[in-house]
Amino acid sequence: MPASTSRQPSTQPLAAAARAVLLALVAALTLFATRDATQLWWIALLGVAGLPAVLAPQHRLLAPISRFAEVVVLGLAASQVAADTHLSGVTGGVGASAVLPYLAVPVTVTALSRRFREGAALLAVAAATLLASAAFTQVDGGPQLGQVGYLAVCAQWLILAGLGLYTAGTLQRVMRVRGEGKPQPYAEATRLLTQLRTVARQLPGATLDPGGISEHLLEELRVVAKTDRGAVLSASGGGRLVVLAQIGADRVDWETTLDADSAIADAWASQQPTVSARSQARSRRSGEVSALIVPLVAGVRTVGLVVIEADTAAAYPPPVVSRVTALTGPAALRLEAALLFDEVRSLATNEERQRLAREIHDGVAQELVMVGYGIDNALATVHEDAEETADSLRTLRQEVTRVITELRLSLFELRSEVDRHGGLAAAIAEYARTVGASGGLRVHLSLDESTARLPAATEAELLRIAQEAVTNARKHAGASNLWVTCEVDPPYTRIEVSDDGHGIGDQRPDGHYGLAIMAERAERIRGRLEIRPRQPSGTTVAVVLGSSPRRDKVRGSAAAAEGE
Repeated sequence: MPASTSRQPSTQPLAAAARAVLLALVAALTLFATRDATQLWWIALLGVAGLPAVLAPQHRLLAPISRFAEVVVLGLAASQVAADTHLSGVTGGVGASAVLPYLAVPVTVTALSRRFREGAALLAVAAATLLASAAFTQVDGGPQLGQVGYLAVCAQWLILAGLGLYTAGTLQRVMRVRGEGKPQPYAEATRLLTQLRTVARQLPGATLDPGGISEHLLEELRVVAKTDRGAVLSASGGGRLVVLAQIGADRVDWETTLDADSAIADAWASQQPTVSARSQARSRRSGEVSALIVPLVAGVRTVGLVVIEADTAAAYPPPVVSRVTALTGPAALRLEAALLFDEVRSLATNEERQRLAREIHDGVAQELVMVGYGIDNALATVHEDAEETADSLRTLRQEVTRVITELRLSLFELRSEVDRHGGLAAAIAEYARTVGASGGLRVHLSLDESTARLPAATEAELLRIAQEAVTNARKHAGASNLWVTCEVDPPYTRIEVSDDGHGIGDQRPDGHYGLAIMAERAERIRGRLEIRPRQPSGTTVAVVLGSSPRRDKVRGSAAAAEGE
């Protein structure tokens, strides 16, 4: 036990002193009660029994045996001293009180060492020894066990020792909580995150990506149930569900509002699989359709839904539903872990951005502002002949102004987040207007965003991609105009940033590094990054998620025309 071992050196002198004082006290009380010096041999025997515990308090075997020997000797001594004092005219077992105070020594030592179970065992052994010794000790022609006064005195001291043990344990817990104080939650968080990292490395593919887990689940369901269309949905706030992954030839455009009159809302509320004979799409399908909605329940919490559809009637009888739920049960726990990990990662990322923003604002930015004030002062006091010095100072002032502008834009970029009420398009538009105004660009916005939302992590990545594209256009393209198009209709999304600059071929190396970062972000959310020249000049950077809803509508119209 590391805790007790680390505290043991401080308890050694205390235990030795307590034994010496208590031994002297019980020796004086015994001599006073019995007026027989021969009874002091019990006190000597107590000292011998406790000697190993004093000399080797950390020994795993000797120290406990020594303490148990002490309570056994103590029980025998209490019975004999009580019998001797009874013969001297002191009745009621009061003589046992001369020896029993020593019981506090071994019990207190175990409490200070946090061996509370051992302390309880010592009390039990002491009680058994007192009773057994009294059963074999004769007083007035009968066993001492029949003396009510003796039993009362023994019970009194055993209860007092038990209360002392309980009080010591309570104080130890209070002191531990106060000593650890606020760092305790951080220590617990560190332990849990370390375990999470270990478990994550052992997972198939070493991933805790909600999208990847959802795609794997849909592929498994395809094997056990007919699936022409399927998706895994998860809550995103605002009473709506977002699509984590989807399969099928057609785009999934189901009604994902939880307060709507739909099978999806019913399954979410009831936490029970629901079979429907009509499609869950907002654009209703004609013909025979079967739909199966299975909640992903982890414990008592619904973390998502699996929705699959087939273009046949009665495609999901009870045996098929049972096979599907057998797969979704374990998947619910995996998805919950992935969503929690994604939330923790998002919180850590946002906190780091805020920290960087504060450091830049309080450090470099403030210093540069002071440099600017110094330059202004020099310009105001420079001699009229020093035109060359004045020109240099003006140039330096312009450079400092440029650096401060860049820092402020970096701060704005770090602090920009997608408002859960404003949406992705509003966040991109605000950033484009701010950056365009600082860079002298005319910004042209085209925003088309539905009320449905993407997962929060996906929206954050799309915002960073758009920010990088706008920043590259301002810094490296030499453009006069900036066109930003944002089309969001989950699960489809298209963000496009175009400029009329000199093209991507002439950009600086750090501009290409920004393109690499955008490509990594797009791959992380299973999107496509498109970079192409813009005619007659400039560059277009676009990131696309899912399939275009307009293409699906055109395809549906064409199919309808063929049917006619």
